[in-house]
Amino acid sequence: MSPDEKHKRVPWSVSWRELRELLSAHKHRLLLGLCLMLVNRLVGLVLPATSKLLIDDVIGKQQVQLLWPLALAGGAATLVQAGSGFALGQILGVAAQRAINDMRKVVQEHVGRLPVRYFDSTQTGVLISRIMSDAEGIRNLVGTGIVELVGGVVSATLGIGVLFYLNWRLTLGILVVLALFGVAMAWAFKVLRPLFRERGKIQGEISGRLNQTLGGVRVVKAYTAEPQEARVFADNVDRLFDNIKRSMTGVSATTAVSTAIVGAIGVLLTVFGGRAILAGAMTLGEFVMYLVFIGLVVGPVVQIASIGTQISEAFAGLDRIRELRAVEPEDTGDERRASLAQVRGEIEFDAVGFEYDPGKPVLKGISFRAPAGSTTALVGSSGSGKSTLVSLVMAFNRPNAGRVLVDGHDLSTLRLRDYRAHLGVVLQDNFLFDGTIAENVAFSRPDATRAEIEAACGAAHCDEFVARFEKGLDSVVGERGIKLSGGQRQRVAIARALLARPRILILDEATSSLDSESEALIQDALAKLRASRTTFVIAHRLSTIRSADQILVIEGGEIVERGTHTQLLALGGRYKELHDRQYAFERERFVNPGEELAPSGPA
Repeated sequence: MSPDEKHKRVPWSVSWRELRELLSAHKHRLLLGLCLMLVNRLVGLVLPATSKLLIDDVIGKQQVQLLWPLALAGGAATLVQAGSGFALGQILGVAAQRAINDMRKVVQEHVGRLPVRYFDSTQTGVLISRIMSDAEGIRNLVGTGIVELVGGVVSATLGIGVLFYLNWRLTLGILVVLALFGVAMAWAFKVLRPLFRERGKIQGEISGRLNQTLGGVRVVKAYTAEPQEARVFADNVDRLFDNIKRSMTGVSATTAVSTAIVGAIGVLLTVFGGRAILAGAMTLGEFVMYLVFIGLVVGPVVQIASIGTQISEAFAGLDRIRELRAVEPEDTGDERRASLAQVRGEIEFDAVGFEYDPGKPVLKGISFRAPAGSTTALVGSSGSGKSTLVSLVMAFNRPNAGRVLVDGHDLSTLRLRDYRAHLGVVLQDNFLFDGTIAENVAFSRPDATRAEIEAACGAAHCDEFVARFEKGLDSVVGERGIKLSGGQRQRVAIARALLARPRILILDEATSSLDSESEALIQDALAKLRASRTTFVIAHRLSTIRSADQILVIEGGEIVERGTHTQLLALGGRYKELHDRQYAFERERFVNPGEELAPSGPA
């Protein structure tokens, strides 16, 4: 185990506190389960107890009149044991599934509230593993695991009491052997728990990489990267195999120790039990009864070892969930912030500075004002800070210095949910869910009527391609909208933003890499979308921002030029340099006036 893993080892006191909280949430079902378990274990002693009477009295002393009462008592006890066992499984099974269900909902809700930067640095597969797989271990805590553990202890305790009554000297020797077994199990759990923690981490990484590979299968195939991805997957599953192999060694060792314990007890019974019978200290019936009760003691002890391994794995899952839940949500303290009912849309940056890593500023002293209803365009070279500035407008990040003001209010003092309810976003590569066109449009306003959805689609020029689909707006777009072209996906995203009726709009160049016909339709849709809204445009094609109220040229995290399109061209600075370079590039794309060399595809 690495020093880091040792440092991260979770104290048992923390785990047991979490266990108490978990059990408390399902205490009624667990108490009922414990009662049924006690009934089950107590009646389970009836049949073994009759063995002494059967051998010593019925057979040995020929008391035939006891035969039927013993048989009836054993049969009745068996029926009660079977019925209580069935009820126990049903009650605890439901309790376990309810606990898993509740935990998944809690973890998913927490993950949804985490800041965007956390998702930027964490694989999707890891988060899915935390939500779905790690919660599964709870079944061994709230389900049969804990109750069976308690049941094993009860059975072993009752059995040991009977064994002491029958032969206390022999029982002391057996207890010494069982104590050694307990020490071995405690050591095994200490070793296995970090292995189970590591396994969950590896499985999450494998799921994350596999999710990326399958999601980007077109890129993988385009670059014939199948062998490379196969090697990465093979390396990861080899790591998982190594972890499983080591944990299986530990589990196999506990099984071997269990077998050795049973063998040692068998030797003790053969030697000391045989001598006790020969000496007249025990009758044959008492010895047979002793053998049966030894099974009732050793069986639960071995079962405790098996359940203990499962519980250790469950605790490892809880450890990973705890680590995730320890990450502070972005809306922490929102209840203490001011509510925001109405937004005019005036945005102001007041000497804003931001850095992702300490000592490496991305934005430096950014100050500007975007009046309500105006359009502000952001241009500059790649990595200049445009996307970071927009992320501050969307409150995905908080400034390290200065303030972002919304209608004169510091954004950090406003409730995130209230503020984001007034945002609309159209990106260059918009995400669509695997549902219908109507469902994707209504994502921004689930309570919208069908008429409102159709109106938004009409304004965004979606009706042109929707009419070609047999099911119209109820056509399924596929995962990430794969069944639609780039231009069609853009128009669905614009319809989604229109339906949201935002006061503040973010456009990450929604017309780049589109053919001229799609671009014309989308430009018209964007003009309708921008009307009377405060709009921020990240511009890659400068021809699309000529009508912007102000253009900010950002280089190295600073605003180096600002003004309208005409003013910046007249200035003859960085903006004119970018404009002229792009103009020359655009001119080279045409063989003849009005004819493109390489259109990007159908709308």
